[in-house]
Amino acid sequence: MGDTLKARALRLLSMREHSRAELARKLGAAGEAHEIEAVLDRLEALDLQSDSRFAQSYVRSRQARLGSRRLRHELQQKGIAEALIDTAMASTLEADDLARAQDVWQKKFGQPPGDAREWAKQARFLQGRGFGADIIHRILKDSHDEPA
Repeated sequence: MGDTLKARALRLLSMREHSRAELARKLGAAGEAHEIEAVLDRLEALDLQSDSRFAQSYVRSRQARLGSRRLRHELQQKGIAEALIDTAMASTLEADDLARAQDVWQKKFGQPPGDAREWAKQARFLQGRGFGADIIHRILKDSHDEPA
């Protein structure tokens, strides 16, 4: 059973990086908990699976579209430890949230909101991407300022 679990885990890791928690969940139906833990321990010892590498890869692939808050939340949902999240966020984010939010906003809308309804729509979009209210206000500053 262990070889089958290891083969499944290696197949998953060959497609993309996975967090330990993701692999455990995906392998859950294929074996007993102690077998899965043993396979994951072995993969980690061989450096075939690394939560640190996963976190850095995850942030790097999504940083252009998402804010720091959303990236942090998604990594937490994937079972990554806070210390690894902090490291990945600090070492991988090349631009600050304001610059990334402006890029995302420019690609989606490109022009300031014309009325309060459009302002709210643009603010919700940016908020859904994980940008904070202070950044949203700086990007959408005009006479239609509404709370985000």
